[in-house]
Amino acid sequence: MITSLPNILTLSRIAVIPIVVGSFYLEGDWARWVACWVFVAAAVTDWFDGYLARSRNQVSSLGRFLDPIADKLLVGSTLFMLATFDRIGPASVLPALIILLREILVSGLREFLAELRVGLPVTKLAKWKTGFQMVALPVLLVGDSGPPILYPKMLGEACLWIAAGLTLVTGWDYLRAGIEALREDEK
Repeated sequence: MITSLPNILTLSRIAVIPIVVGSFYLEGDWARWVACWVFVAAAVTDWFDGYLARSRNQVSSLGRFLDPIADKLLVGSTLFMLATFDRIGPASVLPALIILLREILVSGLREFLAELRVGLPVTKLAKWKTGFQMVALPVLLVGDSGPPILYPKMLGEACLWIAAGLTLVTGWDYLRAGIEALREDEK
């Protein structure tokens, strides 16, 4: 049901994307902080919507469909804007690209495997990857407006690189599982 709280929370992640993107076109530290806090709130809904759906027995096809899309749209648009507005160094465009490409790969694999009725469960390592990503992006959104003692750009880019490393490992694991399922299907 579209009006369940978990689905509304998932839809809210999509709805806040224009706020995060729009903040890049505004001057002042306040715009960076707004983007940061909106992103953090959206990231929290990613955990909260799943928890509520399971605990209230409100897991729905719409939620299973929209949840990964909402995540990818929010993360992808944020990474794109950070790169476009030079909020990450040229070398850190590489981990951003790795993260985006892995998301496309996993989406394609999930779609393919769904046709074979094979699930692709989220691993603990993938959750760690998401955690590093969800630290990196708000820190990078704040960037130079953050407390200098934390070296926000350096901290954010370090977390982005760690997330990219985990992305490569989990992407390979998912790809290997997809290849195995394909081999089984061809038998």
